Amino acid sequence: MILSKKQRSISSIKNSRLIKPVVRRAHAYSINKKALSISEQFSNSFRPVIANSELLRQQTYQMRHDVYAKEMGFEPIQSNGLEIDEFDGYSTHCALIHQHTSQVAGSVRIVRPTQEGQLLPMQKFVHQNFSASALHPADLRLEKMCEISRLTVPLKFRRREIDHHSGAEMGVINQMTYSESEIRCFPFISVGLYLTVAAVVLREGINHCYIMVEPRLVKSMQFVGLPFEQIGPVIDYNGMRAPYYLRTQLIPTHLKEGFRLLLSNIDAHLEYA
Repeated sequence: MILSKKQRSISSIKNSRLIKPVVRRAHAYSINKKALSISEQFSNSFRPVIANSELLRQQTYQMRHDVYAKEMGFEPIQSNGLEIDEFDGYSTHCALIHQHTSQVAGSVRIVRPTQEGQLLPMQKFVHQNFSASALHPADLRLEKMCEISRLTVPLKFRRREIDHHSGAEMGVINQMTYSESEIRCFPFISVGLYLTVAAVVLREGINHCYIMVEPRLVKSMQFVGLPFEQIGPVIDYNGMRAPYYLRTQLIPTHLKEGFRLLLSNIDAHLEYA
């Protein structure tokens, strides 16, 4: 039987609706399986730390300057080469240290107001963009909330392929510095940083997390099992971003199996440096 153009179109839509969920499930299974295999190697390659020392915090500020000011142009170039703002004074700074080179492979801060007058970054800059009023941070206890902010991964750890050409001074990965198994973990650095935050907030009884981030990154985090909920519209704020909320008690039950194991490993190895 020869189908008309309209019938072929309808058939294509039906097939698409049937196939897409299957493809998504297969992809989810593949990613979860990879997370299980990488979890142990990740702990061997990266050391999760809370940056208590001034030296390590300075390294994270310099790395932020390299990415947010020099590379992305989101912040002004500073003569001291450091990207620091008013929120750093009441933030917990987390980092992943590459075991083999002792380099900072990524960092993120947890902004934690403890006194009246201290705000989350999104309260100061995008307070008018909350549409979910019931989850507005102004209505929550200070000690029970935080904002995940300034996630930074330097260029050298965002490269996924070994480059045999010149350019080491620009952070090009080469096989003499990083092993193949380590490079397999590089796409998981951002996930590792978010799970380091999860370990900290669960330990310290912080119930409410906020983040201002690109929707595509949130989709990746939701795929991992971090149940971010959008609470405002997408706006142009250093790129197209929206405010999101995360209830921390949901993290252990929502994470996919492979990432629960990674969180457990990160929590077990988390140290102060």
